[in-house]
Amino acid sequence: MKKLGWLSIAAVLLISVTQSDATGWRKDSGELRTCQRRIAGRIEDYTCNHGKDNRIWSPALGQRRDLYVYLPPNYSSDMRYPIVVFLHGFAVDEQSFLEVAPLIDQAIQNGKLPPLIVAAPDGSLPGEPCLMQPGSFFINSNAGAFEDFVLRDTLGFVAERYPLRPEREAHVLAGASMGGFGAFNLGLRHKQSFGIVVGIFPPLNLRWLDNCCNYMANFSPQNWNWRTSLDRRHEVVAKFACGLVKLHISQFVEPLFGMGDQAVHQIARNNPIELIDTLKIRNGDLAMYVGYGGKDEFNIDAQVESFLYLCKERGISVGVGYEPHGRHDMATALRLWPGLAEWLGPRLQPYTPIPVSAE
Repeated sequence: MKKLGWLSIAAVLLISVTQSDATGWRKDSGELRTCQRRIAGRIEDYTCNHGKDNRIWSPALGQRRDLYVYLPPNYSSDMRYPIVVFLHGFAVDEQSFLEVAPLIDQAIQNGKLPPLIVAAPDGSLPGEPCLMQPGSFFINSNAGAFEDFVLRDTLGFVAERYPLRPEREAHVLAGASMGGFGAFNLGLRHKQSFGIVVGIFPPLNLRWLDNCCNYMANFSPQNWNWRTSLDRRHEVVAKFACGLVKLHISQFVEPLFGMGDQAVHQIARNNPIELIDTLKIRNGDLAMYVGYGGKDEFNIDAQVESFLYLCKERGISVGVGYEPHGRHDMATALRLWPGLAEWLGPRLQPYTPIPVSAE
């Protein structure tokens, strides 16, 4: 049952593991070639997924790491572009971006988004998709310095090789599921460097509980509590297959923070909803967008709704995409995409590519 539980994750997380993704695990994937044929732009391969080891070196992690870099149609090194950092979901790796790239490429061709560059780093713990490993959540933790890998190693590598617009408003952190948490966590704490954060199914309140200490309860302002202990290792935080498959909190928390009081403290320090007050975020400090479904198997809807409630109480505007019957899956993400593109396009439009010589 434990193995079945981990296998179920890949079936429901945003950007699900397809057969072609599985081929990539053997490092001979043709998925990149397939993706390249579908887009007008191109993807630069800094991975070892396609028959050659092109990985970048990460001083933060002390190892080579995979990275894809998307370049828009008619890319020119004489122009400076907005940058999107795409952070993938749990139980997958950077290969999931190959399912996302055509959506971005088409939006650029249709004029819904300006030409932009996308960096998609690998945030998996073992360096490739692994259903039996927890996720990094793109933060510095006991599992490794993944925040430093994203902000220093990945962005440093991209900035050295590709011309980027310098304005923070032209810098976007976006992610799905675990990556959505990473986008909000890093964006809130580094708002001097990023102007926009986007999360699809993002866990934004890791300490959500109702007054009966039930994590799976629906959100209500009158029935809202905070997690203060981690003494129930087998507490259920996700249900699949009509409840036959259950995932437990220790599977997600322990590899990053351990268990016990210190772990709760670390969760609070990284919890996006608590960062709003800790960092004294005000309306306009950061453009934020959340897309989620009302039937999320991880009960992300309760986490998101508590975050939105607190932001409203603080007078902070957040863009929202909502699918009442949506789940934690690719089908729901695809339905959310048009609304996200419509929200993001106007915010990036003032930062269309400019000549490098315009400095």
